[in-house]
Amino acid sequence: MEIRRNGSQLSARGPSEYFTGSVRLEAPFKAAAPARVSGATVTFEPGARTAWHTHPLGQTLIVTAGLGWAQRDGGPVEEIRPGDIVWFDPGERHWHGATPTTAMTHIAIAEALDGTSVDWLDHVRDADYRK
Repeated sequence: MEIRRNGSQLSARGPSEYFTGSVRLEAPFKAAAPARVSGATVTFEPGARTAWHTHPLGQTLIVTAGLGWAQRDGGPVEEIRPGDIVWFDPGERHWHGATPTTAMTHIAIAEALDGTSVDWLDHVRDADYRK
């Protein structure tokens, strides 16, 4: 058993190549092989969001605070709230983040396939982000 104590890991800014706006990554975790799961707690300030991306084995989001939006390619922008659990299918192009006026925090969990858990694509345009 391993316990990673709250506050024992440094927070990191979400890199601008993968995120728009102010994003904070906390408590990242990655299981040791042969397991292949990884994740983090991610906080998006108002207006912040991911770029479009996919996950080879899918992704689960557990919303823990605030109000956010999520969208899969070709679908409507969906509102997500604390307690909501969001699943994106393997290879499904999508983005997620805060609303323009409210921050949002979620736990993101994904598995790696051949060492890759996410494939980053283009940024979500402001015109497409606005609901």
